[in-house]
Amino acid sequence: MTSSSRRIVVDSKPNALAFDPSQTAIIVVDMQNDFASKGGMFALAGIDVSGIRNAIAPTARVLSAARRAGLLIIYLKMGFHPDLSNAGGLEAPNWIKHRPLRVGDVTTTPNGTASRILIRDTWNTEIVPELTPEPGDTVIYKHRFSGFFETELDQVLRMRSIRSLIITGCTTSVCVEATIRDAMFRDYPCLLLADCTAEPIGSGLPRSNHDASLLVIQMLFGWVSDSNTLITALEEQTMPVPA
Repeated sequence: MTSSSRRIVVDSKPNALAFDPSQTAIIVVDMQNDFASKGGMFALAGIDVSGIRNAIAPTARVLSAARRAGLLIIYLKMGFHPDLSNAGGLEAPNWIKHRPLRVGDVTTTPNGTASRILIRDTWNTEIVPELTPEPGDTVIYKHRFSGFFETELDQVLRMRSIRSLIITGCTTSVCVEATIRDAMFRDYPCLLLADCTAEPIGSGLPRSNHDASLLVIQMLFGWVSDSNTLITALEEQTMPVPA
C-alpha cells in the first residue's frame, strides 16, 4: 500500500489531524535571504534573525521527509516588481509599512554583488541555500502578506487536487498567519509546525507574537504540531504494508 491510499494522522493541538499525503502540500513561507540571511532586509534593519535561522534545520528535515512521502512542496516568496508597481501607492498601508525597511533600495550582498531589497529575482528574494527548491517543487511570488492575495496559489492547489496544507516559514504572526487565515477561508485545513516558524516581533516579551499566533491558530484557524511529530507520522504511516 502506498501513501496515496492511506491517511496520515498527526498528533496536534487542539486534536489529532488526519490528511491524505497525495492531497497535501507543504507551504514554505518567505524563507528567503531578506528575512533570514546576513545582508538581507531584516538584518540590515537591525532585526534579530536568529529565530528564523533556527527554523531552517527542522524545516529542511520536514521537506526531506515530505518529498519521500510524495507531498507537493510549494515555496512562497515575498517580492515586488523592480518598478514597485505592485507595492501599492504612496498612501497604501503596504508601502507605508514596508518603506522604513528600505524596500527597493540598492544594497550589496555578502558576496559583494549588487542587489535590491525585497525585489523579485534578486539575491534578496532567493530562498536560503539550506532550503533551495528542487526540481518538481513550485515557487510562487507574492506581494502582500498572504500567499493567496492576487497570486496563483489557490489555482495551483486546486489543479493538483490539494485539500490540506502543512505550513512552515516566517514570520509567524504576519505572513504565516495571514496565509493560514486566507487558507481557512478557502476551506483548506492547515497544520502549522511551530518549530519551523519564527517571529522577531515581541520576542523579548513574556508572551511573544509567535506564541500568540500559535494559540489563535490552534483555537480558530487550524492545528499546531512540530517537525519531529510530523516526520515520525510520515515515516511510520507511509511504510509499505508487508504482503
